[in-house]
Amino acid sequence: MDAKTLLFAGLAVVLVLYAVTLIRGGFIMPTALQLVIGFVTNFFDTLGIGSYATTTAVYKLRRLVPVKLIPGTLNVGHTLPVIAQAFIYTQLVPVESTTLVLMIVAAVTGSWLGAGVVVHWPRRKIQIGMGLALLGAAALMLMTALQLFPAGGDTLGLTGAKLGIGLAGNFALGALMMLGIGLYAPCMILVYLLGMTPAAAFPIMMGSCAFLMPISSVQFVKTRTYHVQAALGLAIGGLPAALIAALVVRSLPLEAVRWLVIVVVTYTALNMLITASAAERVEPVPAVGPDDEKATMNA
Repeated sequence: MDAKTLLFAGLAVVLVLYAVTLIRGGFIMPTALQLVIGFVTNFFDTLGIGSYATTTAVYKLRRLVPVKLIPGTLNVGHTLPVIAQAFIYTQLVPVESTTLVLMIVAAVTGSWLGAGVVVHWPRRKIQIGMGLALLGAAALMLMTALQLFPAGGDTLGLTGAKLGIGLAGNFALGALMMLGIGLYAPCMILVYLLGMTPAAAFPIMMGSCAFLMPISSVQFVKTRTYHVQAALGLAIGGLPAALIAALVVRSLPLEAVRWLVIVVVTYTALNMLITASAAERVEPVPAVGPDDEKATMNA
């Protein structure tokens, strides 16, 4: 059994894990708007725009999902479309097996540790984290729009120090996904910088997300730190969108859409950071009297 067959078998396993996780989380029929959000964001995600930053922007601007639940909702909701993308693109694009498997393992490990931290964060810390993450995502989108990506090389795999750097980078990107920053664009830049052929980025980034998202979803569902209805809207609406984009449409002139997304995501990021800052200023500080001091000392 070759590495690609093992990878497909692994995708089937995580798909089952994801299905069991969703069932345990319960079912609430998504609204038409939630299904549309899932379809549109995953359609453009499959074509290279990304889904995390765009979905976060919609949720925040329309106040559809509480900030504390957004990271979990993104990871749980976008998993099914991403698994579909991984099945399609990993079959079409060649990459060296050892590099692919190790990069996926690194991303999964980072996401598991990252999810374990994020599920316990308070609302304000998540606002700050997501605000900074969105600014980073906007910067990466800007680099794409201005064609500032490195040219890349012609190798299909990594060895030695470059492999070590790649694993460390994908580990960090897996952890950052738990804050809502998508892995696709930064992973593509990482692959280019390490001298791999640009096409090799697709199975690496899609395979990484397809494995790490179902596993991290277990923690978000277990701790109930996600919006059930909104996540199901992303999953149900996003699956046909991913299939249509990958198998039928394949490519579109996306420059205008990309610039619009950059503006919206930047605005959303700044709005989150301002909101978090305002919450810190207005948070009341209880006065401590003699009785309170005694109670604190006896506690």
